[in-house]
Amino acid sequence: MKVAVVTGASSGIGAATARELARLGWHCVLVARRQERLKPLAAELGGEYELCDVSDRSDVDRAAAAILMRHPSIDLLVNNAGIPGRGSFFTLEPERIEAVLRTNYLGGVWVVRALEPGLQPGSHVVNVVSVAGVVAFGPAGPYAASKHAQLAFSRSLAGLLGARGVQVHTILPGFVETEGFPQRSVLTSAFFRRAVIGPELVAERIVKAVESGKRELFVPRWYRVFALIQALLPGLSARLSARSGYRRS
Repeated sequence: MKVAVVTGASSGIGAATARELARLGWHCVLVARRQERLKPLAAELGGEYELCDVSDRSDVDRAAAAILMRHPSIDLLVNNAGIPGRGSFFTLEPERIEAVLRTNYLGGVWVVRALEPGLQPGSHVVNVVSVAGVVAFGPAGPYAASKHAQLAFSRSLAGLLGARGVQVHTILPGFVETEGFPQRSVLTSAFFRRAVIGPELVAERIVKAVESGKRELFVPRWYRVFALIQALLPGLSARLSARSGYRRS
């Protein structure tokens, strides 16, 4: 029985990924904060769940210990938990900026550290980052900063765990429509609204990355263009970012 631990599994990309894995025969351990979402999903998939706030290191250590007690070997860890941060460094509340960094970046660090004893040669770690990890989107600066940090963490982890035979995969989705990220209703750019994708596509690409050994993957692939613009033409990237943003609520 192949065991997969999926964080942020109560909705969106996490739930879609758990469903896709279960369909392929994986035994899923679902991790998130909302029991009212996790319990029925775990029952639907024939899996398990563990309540945990990944931004709380002590809570992560507790949940990981419980998981490792039941499953000493983890075949796949999907670090997907994340929260939105729509707003700039000047408009977003300081408490929200701190929460975004704790959840989107440090949450993955704490989860990998805590579950590291269960990662064996042949295991896989998937970090669901974002195109925001390579493009500094001004209207969501704190979110982009958290994803830049998460990308650096994922790349560093690839070298660290690769020597032990553990593969690390970095997934960089574009705008994805989920409960916490209602992109079609908040984006001002008509182009980006048309480019919004569903979580099921990301879930499919996560599984394919694990199966094929792909190390870094943009979803959809053409989003790589924005990473190249950021790297080669940062001034143009900044101007394009300034013309986009979120609608006022």
